[in-house]
Amino acid sequence: MTRLFVDADACPVKEEAGRVSARHGVRMYVVSNGGIRPMTSPLVEMVYVADGPDEADKWIAAQCGAGDVVVTGDIPLAAKAVAAGAVVVKHNGEVLTDRNIGNALATRDLMADLRSADPFRQGGGRPFSKADRSRFLEVLERVIRQAKG
Repeated sequence: MTRLFVDADACPVKEEAGRVSARHGVRMYVVSNGGIRPMTSPLVEMVYVADGPDEADKWIAAQCGAGDVVVTGDIPLAAKAVAAGAVVVKHNGEVLTDRNIGNALATRDLMADLRSADPFRQGGGRPFSKADRSRFLEVLERVIRQAKG
């Protein structure tokens, strides 16, 4: 049975994931350290983990498996989820699988090294856009359909 896990802290697409979950009758776990407005769907379970770094990531990594879908922008969590057999969808609609997670990890590490080497280097990624939100919805819809078989 396909489940949907959402790494909810700083996730801009929780509502969209909830709509896809409801449309397909898929159980959704919204995992955070707290401070997230509860969702009212009976298919949604709010999971509050202890405060601390990566507690939500640890919970999701321990629970997800083959046939599940994980929504996260956290690349190390994505790698663990992919290793467990889940499909990962980033907030912008990018899908991470066993074919591309190694490259995503390498890029993350390279960027961290560049930032630490140049303390004046500012900025991050581009802002989250309506196009990103739309792409996420389209991709999550497709991935959930595929996961359900």
